[in-house]
Amino acid sequence: MAGGRGMPGTEVRGVREVSVPVVEGGLAGDVSVPSGAGGAVLFAHGSGSSRHSPRNVAVGRALNARGLATVLVDLLTVDEEARDEVTAELRFDIGMLAERLAGIVDWMGADPELGRLPFGLFGASTGAAAALVAAAARPGRVGAVVSRGGRPDLAGSSLTAVRAPTLLLVGGLDEQVITLNEQARDELGEVAELRIVPGATHLFEEPGTLEQVADQAGAWFVAHLRQPHPA
Repeated sequence: MAGGRGMPGTEVRGVREVSVPVVEGGLAGDVSVPSGAGGAVLFAHGSGSSRHSPRNVAVGRALNARGLATVLVDLLTVDEEARDEVTAELRFDIGMLAERLAGIVDWMGADPELGRLPFGLFGASTGAAAALVAAAARPGRVGAVVSRGGRPDLAGSSLTAVRAPTLLLVGGLDEQVITLNEQARDELGEVAELRIVPGATHLFEEPGTLEQVADQAGAWFVAHLRQPHPA
């Protein structure tokens, strides 16, 4: 797959397709590493989504343009996705999803191309809860977290164990989720910052709102992913 161009001087190489061996048969993923990458961001997609989520792909490209590697991995196998389409139960199994994210973080640490970089997590919807639980489980490896329209409240008691600087981004019209994020911010304490994107609903479909998410997420990761975190 041909590479593209990001910010001036940032060469974005082609996507590397991987199979991450955290479950039998592996989880399919896409890795993009720009030249001179200063960090790597693992995406945790939301309810019923996948690594092909148009919103996460768009944010990923923006992060690549800022010199950040991106790792988008399906958190369910093909069989599990088919089952979840009917039952919708696995997408809310935060513990299982977080365990898989932590396993992917471990895999990234052993990867020749990614292992030298500091890691961040970007979670959307229920994926944000799984990202926070994984961050609490890997405090020495995860250096920053960003939640987009997330449900951090579903991370439960893990919130107080998160040490990574955490940015909570919520649409200004997503009133119920704003309340849930305010409560989660209070539990996260001083590591967390809540920002409202004016005029945005839950999926950030309004013109320019997803670009604001990408810009703020990119700035957050660049600011906080400066040094590798020891395993």
